[in-house]
Parts: sequence; C-alpha cells; structure tokens
Amino acid sequence: MEHHSGYEKWVAGNRSKWVTLIVWIMTIGILTAIWPGVGGEEVNNAPNFSDDVASVQAQQLVDKEFPSGTGTPALLVWQREGGLSDEDLGHIQSLYAKLTTNPVPHQDSVPPFDKIPLPGLKAQLSEDQSTIITPVLFSKESDSDQLRKGVEALQTLVNIEFGNDPFAVKQGAVGELSTRVTGPVGIAIDASGLFKNADFQLMLATVILVLVFLLGIYRSPILALIPLVGVGFAYGVINPVLGFLASKGWITVDAQAISIMTVLLFGAGTDYCLFLISRFRQVLKEEDSKSKALLKSMTDSSGAIAMSGFTVVLALLALILAKYGSYQRFAAPFSIAILIMGIASLTLVPALLAIIGRTSFWPFIPRTPQMVIDRAKKKGKPVPKLKVHRESMIGKLVVNKPWSVVIVTVVLLGTMAVFSGQVKFTYDIMSSFPKDMASREGFNTIGKQFSAGELAPVKVMVDTEGKDASIGEQLAALPYIDRVSEPQQGAQNTNIVAYEVEFTLNPYSLEAIEHIPDLRLAAEQSLKDSGINDPADKVWIGGQTATQYDTKKMGESDTKLIIPVVIALITILLLIYLRSIVATLYLVGTVILSYFSALGLGWLILHYLFGVDAIQGAIPLYSFVFLVALGEDYNIFMISSIWNKSRRMPLKQAIKEGVGETSSVITSAGLILAGTFAVLATLPIQVLVQFGLITAVGVLLDTFIVRPFLVPAITMLCGRFAFWPGKYVEVQEREEHSSHA
Repeated sequence: MEHHSGYEKWVAGNRSKWVTLIVWIMTIGILTAIWPGVGGEEVNNAPNFSDDVASVQAQQLVDKEFPSGTGTPALLVWQREGGLSDEDLGHIQSLYAKLTTNPVPHQDSVPPFDKIPLPGLKAQLSEDQSTIITPVLFSKESDSDQLRKGVEALQTLVNIEFGNDPFAVKQGAVGELSTRVTGPVGIAIDASGLFKNADFQLMLATVILVLVFLLGIYRSPILALIPLVGVGFAYGVINPVLGFLASKGWITVDAQAISIMTVLLFGAGTDYCLFLISRFRQVLKEEDSKSKALLKSMTDSSGAIAMSGFTVVLALLALILAKYGSYQRFAAPFSIAILIMGIASLTLVPALLAIIGRTSFWPFIPRTPQMVIDRAKKKGKPVPKLKVHRESMIGKLVVNKPWSVVIVTVVLLGTMAVFSGQVKFTYDIMSSFPKDMASREGFNTIGKQFSAGELAPVKVMVDTEGKDASIGEQLAALPYIDRVSEPQQGAQNTNIVAYEVEFTLNPYSLEAIEHIPDLRLAAEQSLKDSGINDPADKVWIGGQTATQYDTKKMGESDTKLIIPVVIALITILLLIYLRSIVATLYLVGTVILSYFSALGLGWLILHYLFGVDAIQGAIPLYSFVFLVALGEDYNIFMISSIWNKSRRMPLKQAIKEGVGETSSVITSAGLILAGTFAVLATLPIQVLVQFGLITAVGVLLDTFIVRPFLVPAITMLCGRFAFWPGKYVEVQEREEHSSHA
C-alpha cells in the first residue's frame, strides 16, 4: 500500500494537472500585466553604507563645508607620444570654451581651461610633455546611464573639434593623439557597461549549456525541455514579483544581482527538476500506471526537493544580516527566486510530467518488464533480454572499504584546503576590468606619467578649534604620501581645515587602503600635539581609498557574522529533517571541508593558471553561501534515499543501493550546476570569473568526491550511530539478498 500525502493528487491528478498548468499560465499573465518587470527597477548606484560609516560622514562634511567640487569628475587623459603640440592644447582650450557655453547632458561644471594662457597650460603637462589630464564634472545625482549619455555627447564634441576620433586611437601609437575617459565617471560607465552586455549573453549561454547537458544525459528532446520550461515559468513569476517589491522600495536590485540570479535559477532549478524526473524514470520501470508511478515518485522525492530548496532559501536569506549594501541586496532576489523555483518544481513540473506521461522520455521510453514482453509479442519480435540491475561499483567500494575511502578523500580535500590559507584579496574595482577597457587604460597612463595617487586623492579634514596645528607638514612627512595640498578652510566652520593628500602608490591598492588608519593616527597625533582634546572625534577622511577601507572592514565583519549563521541555520534544518545529531554533524562538516578545498583549489587555478594576483574580497562570502547551501542539497538527496531504504533492508545494502541509485542523477545535476557557474567565468568581469570558477570547482568536488565517497563511507563507519539519537531497527537480510550478499 503506497502512502500519499494527498498533495500529489492535487497537483498532478487526472484533472488537477491541467488546473495546475492553467493556474501557472494565468498567474504569469496577470502579474506581468499589473506589475513592472524587474529590469526597469534596477538601481545600479545604490549606497553600500549606512550613514554611521566613517567615509560617509566624511563625504557629508565635504558637501557641507567644501561644496566647490560639487560634481563627479570624468578625467580626460590626452596623450601624444613625443609630446603634445600647441595645436593639441589649442583644440583642448576651444573644446572647454564650448563646454562652458553649451554643456553636455548632466554636466555640472568644467574648469576654465580656455582662459588659461598657453604657458600656464603647459605647466600641467607630464614630465615628458606627452600627457595632460583635464576634468569634466558631472552632477552627483546622475546614475551610470545618464553619465554614459553625457560622456557620449562629450566624445562627439571632441571628434568634431579634432576632426578625428582620438578615443579609437591605440594608446602609445606613434605621432597620434589618443584620449581616454577615466576617473570615477569613466569607471562607473565601464562597470555598468560590462553588465549591460552580460545579461543576454549569460542567459543564452546558460540555456544552451543546460540543453546540451540534458540531451547528453537523457538523450530525449522532450525531457530536455521540461526543466527549461519549469525555469522559464518560474522566471515569469519572479520577474514581476521582484519588480513589484523593487518599485515599492522594499528591496533594491542591481544588474549584478539579476545576472547571477539568472544563472542560479537555471542551475538549481534544473537540479530540482532532475531529482523528480530521475525518480519518475526509475518507478516507471516497476509500475504500469503512469499516474501511480508519478504519485509514488513525488512522494519519494518531494521531501528532499522541498528540504533542499529550503536550505538554499534560508542560506541566501542570511545575507540580509549584512551591513554592506551590496551583500544585503543579494538576499531578497536570490531567496525569492529559489522559493518560487522550488514551488514550480513541486507543482508545475509534476503537472507537465503527468500531461506528457511516459512519452517525456521518448525515444528511450522506460517500461515495466511485462510491458516490454507484451510490446515485443505485439510486434512479433523476439522478447529482448531484460537488463539485470548491476550493482554500483562505488556503492560496493564504499561499504567494503569505508576506512580507506574516508582517509583518501579527507587527505585529498585537506591538502587542497591548506592552500585556502594562501589566498590574497583585493578591493580594487579596477583590477576587475579587462586590461583594454578605456577607464583602466587611462588610469594606467596617469599612474605612469604622473603619480597614481593623483587619480583619487584622499581628503583629510580636521577641526583645529582655531589653534595652529602643523598637520600638512606632518602628513607630507609620511613615506607613502606624495603630495599634500595647501589647507582649505570650511565654508561654514572656518576651524575645519581640509587637505588633499595624494599617495605615492595606486590609491585603489590594498597597501593604500591599509594606510587609512595610519593617516588618521598621524592627523590625531598632530591635533593632540597642538593641545586639542578628544582628537579622535575631530578627524574625517574621505575619498575612494577611505571608502574602500570601509568596504574591506565591513565585508570582513559581515563574513564573520554570516558564515556561522548559515552553518547554524543549515544544522537546525538538517536536525529537524533527519532527526539525527550524528548525521547532521558529519553532513555539515563535510560541506565546510569541501568549501575550503574549493577555495584552495580555485586559488591554485586562478593564481597559477590565470595569473591572478589577488581575488576580490567579496568572493569567500558569496562562494561560501552558495557552496554550502547547494552542496547540502546533494547530501540531503542521497541521505534521504539511504534513510528510506534502511527501513526495508540492512543499512549496508541501503548505502550500496542508495549510492548507486542517486549517483547518476546527482552527477548530472552537479555537472549542470557547475556548468552554469562556469558560464559566469566566460564574462569579462574578473569578480564573476573568480566567483564562477571557485563555485564550479566546489560543486564538482561535492559531486564527485564528498557525496559519492566521503558521506556514505562515514555513514557506513557510524553504522546504527548515524541515526542517533533517533532509533534504528536493523532490518534482517532478506532471502534474495542473502543468496548473493
């Protein structure tokens, strides 16, 4: 007698399968009609910090006391090998005269280069006379799309003024003038441009990849489309739901979150569909009635699918605790997407399978032994030999030599994990760009021709209380400081004095970031020496480097908070689901081990094969959340299978069969998931290359080492204790096993 919870009949019964399909279609239609799509609600310049962060407070003080440089600068880097001619400088002056009278869209202001006499302009050239930097300031409120419009208009003006396109000229081309747009505006435009083109390519590459894998695994065109239809329907609901939430201002979505969500949806969504499909295929070989077979396979797999989806939703939701905006913004879109995908794979996909039935698997239709015989007789052909169910080699190895398996896999994973200690991090947004990107080329030219620190000076502001503090000299004496400007007095409070400080090194580098606390200490010390009390409250440091220092500090504290929370959430879920402390501990333990191995192996590949010097600081947290949540999926699916079987057969046999039965579906699911993450590594954005590669490596380690070998071998070694404190009654070997056990 099969036990069904009733939900299966509601979703995929004879009539209800059509109802389920119609409900999904209507939901998508209605939501799309009444709610905006998420694409139109993207905010790509949302703040990453709250108002109590040091660099934000410094910026607020700048806006209040030093409002002169109100705009965000686009730096035009003009270069001609062999030296800029007077004619070049004349063109630049006439360009700035035009910009003063006819500003480009979203322009805030320009310096009066047209009023500066030629000798004064020449004084601003680099030592070899080949390069000059001229800023154009854009309004602070503009987002990257508006800035792009402004810069495109600016480029058109330049082309008209010079009679050719210096933006297209290769840098360093002999005798030709080249121009690049860099600085905060150039960087912002390039960063968003990378994602603009990424979205569609990503979607297309992911769909093709999933299709190819599914066709390769199941060799059935109809079946390959079912998970894609499932994901497509889920996306049809996710899109307006996220759009609605974003339009109300309850969540903030950016392009990066959307593109990674798309990949996650295909990878995880296909996995959930496969869990059900593979079980359906097995049951169809034993059960005549397709509807009974579907109900049974839903009963068997729906618990594991729901549980897997829930683990991922909760793990991703934990990102909401992050203080850093970019992490926090990931939480809602991701967890909502997986929740809706989970519902689709438990309702829509079974309904589609019920409608299409056995034909889903055409041309390799699974049939019961009796159906095979009847079909052969009907066609007047000889009865084919029935395939004997072969025992899984891995299953056999795991139950016969569990100690060897555990030792080998732990040593292997442990060795990789050791290298995770060598990983170096960077918070430099520039290093995430392709080397030939305009803003990066311009940045490198400034670094070579002037001082790199000139690109993003740090603003040190102090409240001198009217006393004479020799802060400028003290700062200039620091070995890593190239230049300190003349002091500038505050507009409202004249006791507040500001210095523009330029580093001798790349202001975006980790070294420069590490010097922010030293700068603060130096400023505080000189205030103290002037007899000012509580100097700590009277120093503010602003600028890109200070912002990145806060990013690093906040990212590290978020990582320290979220990783334990994710582990705790998953542990609680597993305890509730498995009702076993022992099994929960080793399942969580193996996933953490495989995460560190993935980080170690990923670093070896990135560092030694791709020549990456340091990975983006956000990677460990993102990879952890995804790997632990998704890796746990496979463990849950396999352990569910072993637990179910152990009620009917001895544990040793249950492990052997459980590993055998789940290995093909988990291998295929793992390959698809790793493949979808690897698609991210094809984009020209370093941070996604690194995230995609490390996550793909982790998924493969889970699929091929942790889940088939390590987890079942530990289960074998624990024996009945694997169920503790739950009770486990050993089932005696049945006759059919004892004959060949």
